[in-house]
This record gives sequence, structure tokens and C-alpha cells, in this order.
Amino acid sequence: MDFDTYYAASYDRVRRAMTLTFRDPELAEEIAQEAFFQTLRRWKKVSLLDHPEGWTMVVALNKGRDLHRRRVRQEAKQLLLVRPSANSSGEAQVDARLRVTELLEGLSDRQREALLLRYITQLTIPEIAKAMGCAEGTVKATLHAALAKASLHAKDTINVID
Repeated sequence: MDFDTYYAASYDRVRRAMTLTFRDPELAEEIAQEAFFQTLRRWKKVSLLDHPEGWTMVVALNKGRDLHRRRVRQEAKQLLLVRPSANSSGEAQVDARLRVTELLEGLSDRQREALLLRYITQLTIPEIAKAMGCAEGTVKATLHAALAKASLHAKDTINVID
């Protein structure tokens, strides 16, 4: 597969996963672009991998963590200098997207990352363990805890009529 075909097939999934992970569409776009730039630079090696999208996703997550931490530090410094504006504009979102966002909001960063790697990127447990830098058992436990927590939250927020 050539890079253009790979990019067309994978870019939107990586961008959406980063949006769900970092909850900032503009940051997600920046992360995805940087990840695909890094993928292009190493395409000869990456294209030989069993799951090149997983490699790109790990690069995106690492870049996202770096950018996110940098932005948080910058915002904290700005709060010391300037009072934040009380005006904030919101966009209407689809109910399903809100539910997913609410479910992910209740999870820890590590749980959210594990869920996204497993169910959006469809990485295997060993691949997730490598990406997250932990043991496979830790990944399984993290996924189990995340699903349990999301399930409890869903039961609390969704009204079921018998």
C-alpha cells in the first residue's frame, strides 16, 4: 500500500480518536497532522508493520500528551496574568456524540486511552500494552475497570423504559 492510500483510509480515524482522547478538535487536528508527517518520514519501515495505523496512533498519542501538557502549563500561566472571559460559545452536538463524550469524561486518562486504543484503533492487548508501556494484565484490568465505570455511568444517565 502506498502512503496516499494509507492516509486516506486512516486519517479520519486517528483524528477522531485524538478528539475523543483530548476533547479538543483543534488540538486533535494538529496531533493527527504531526503523526502522519512522522509516519510519512518513516513510511518505508512503517509500511512493513502488521498494523501501521497502530504505530501512527501511538505517535499521535505521544505527541498529543506533549502538546496537551504544554497547553495546560501555558493556560495555567495565563490565568495568573489575565482573567478568563466569562463568555463561552458552545456548539450543538448530536446526542450520540454527547453520550460518548460523557461516558469518556467519567474515566481516567489511562482508562480512556486504553478504551480508544482497543475499540477505535482495534489494537490487540499486547499492542496496547506496548503502546501504554505496561503489562498485558494491566491493560486487561484497565479495560475492565473502564467498561465497568462507563456502564455504571450509562445506567445513571440513560432512562430505560420497560
